[in-house]
Amino acid sequence: MNTLSNGGSGVVEEETVSPEQPLGSRAPHFIKRSRPLHLSWQVGVFAVGLAVVAGGVIMLPLPGPGWLVIFAGMAIWATEFVWAQLVLRWTKRKVTEAAQKALDPKVRRRNIILTAVGVTIIAAGVAVYAWKVGLVLPWNVAE
Repeated sequence: MNTLSNGGSGVVEEETVSPEQPLGSRAPHFIKRSRPLHLSWQVGVFAVGLAVVAGGVIMLPLPGPGWLVIFAGMAIWATEFVWAQLVLRWTKRKVTEAAQKALDPKVRRRNIILTAVGVTIIAAGVAVYAWKVGLVLPWNVAE
């Protein structure tokens, strides 16, 4: 456990630091021993990861969990490539920071107020429309 001082204020916080997995290939040992086998393993992992990432990119404008599939493809690449491991670590760090920021009471209060204002404006617009036009459903409009 690491202890950190809080800016000289005398308050000491304790933070648990989880050890991250080491960077590098996670291929089985018998594959790493043979250079041609390891190279073919890397080509296979890259091809599978590329197919998954391409599927995720296709899902972005179409129905489907596009970003989730893209991150799954990155996780496949991260089993073999250091650059993908670094990208995933950075992404996890940023997502964690965003989640902590979203749980901040001031941010939550601001978001609730903005949502309430938005819903009020939309409700007022619907009320004005219903008052001016009436409650006629689009499929019941007489032509």
